[in-house]
Amino acid sequence: MVTPMTIGLMIFYLWPVAQTFFYSFTKSGPFGGHTWIGTANYRALLDEPSVGQAVANTLLYTIIQLAGIPLAVLLAALLNQRGLRGRSVYRTLYFLPVVTMPVAVAMLWRWMYNGDYGLVNQLLSVIGVQGAHWASDPSVALYALAAIGIWMALGYNMVIFLAGLQGIPATYYEAAAIDGAGPARTFFRITVPLLSPSIFFATVLTVINSLQMFDLAYMMMSTPGSAAGTANPALPRVRTISYLFYQKAFVEHDLGFGAAVAFVLLAFILVMTILQFRLQRRWVHYA
Repeated sequence: MVTPMTIGLMIFYLWPVAQTFFYSFTKSGPFGGHTWIGTANYRALLDEPSVGQAVANTLLYTIIQLAGIPLAVLLAALLNQRGLRGRSVYRTLYFLPVVTMPVAVAMLWRWMYNGDYGLVNQLLSVIGVQGAHWASDPSVALYALAAIGIWMALGYNMVIFLAGLQGIPATYYEAAAIDGAGPARTFFRITVPLLSPSIFFATVLTVINSLQMFDLAYMMMSTPGSAAGTANPALPRVRTISYLFYQKAFVEHDLGFGAAVAFVLLAFILVMTILQFRLQRRWVHYA
């Protein structure tokens, strides 16, 4: 008997994937309809310079996002200390970016990154450092975007790590204190190994979310009066695979090419996820 969950999975997940896969072998007409062209879209991917740049941008963004995980582990360990005053207040402040709408986040950071009156450049000027046009300078735009991504994911990762820290028996720390282990040694020899399942879970989610990043780039790069941020000179250095899919499928109305881009993204996610699950056997410790 087919369960409602199976029906829902087929309707909302499997059918769109199958439909997109079919579209990747077709070319859409200006008034609808799809003409079968075989693997032409996939061959065109190899000749399209923007595809290689989008892949490089996406991978670099993902690598930078992974740097936020050690930061979240460290902050979670600090918040888990006994006797810390205002612990609930700190947790709320760190989690606020997670529940804030991406549009509001983009508006806030576009103001902070403004090259003329932004808060970031104002703070840098205090210490005598010349600021940049963070959202429009091709040399720094991707790094500026990645910093926002780390800030947005920090609270969610901290909640995961705090839950993992609660599961570590206090007797381990008591035994370490008796043996004369200092805070740093205790952290790296007890906390990190026993927290590795939570770190692995957060790493998998971070990689998947980073590879799919679109909304932040779209809202940060968009310029009033332009189509999807095309007037922003930093767009080629920030355009991710998801952004390229949107641009090809819905701005240039090349649905077939966009569908092929979407399946390239799916392949990246599958390969990266399988690779992580294979590597986790070497460093994840399940107590």
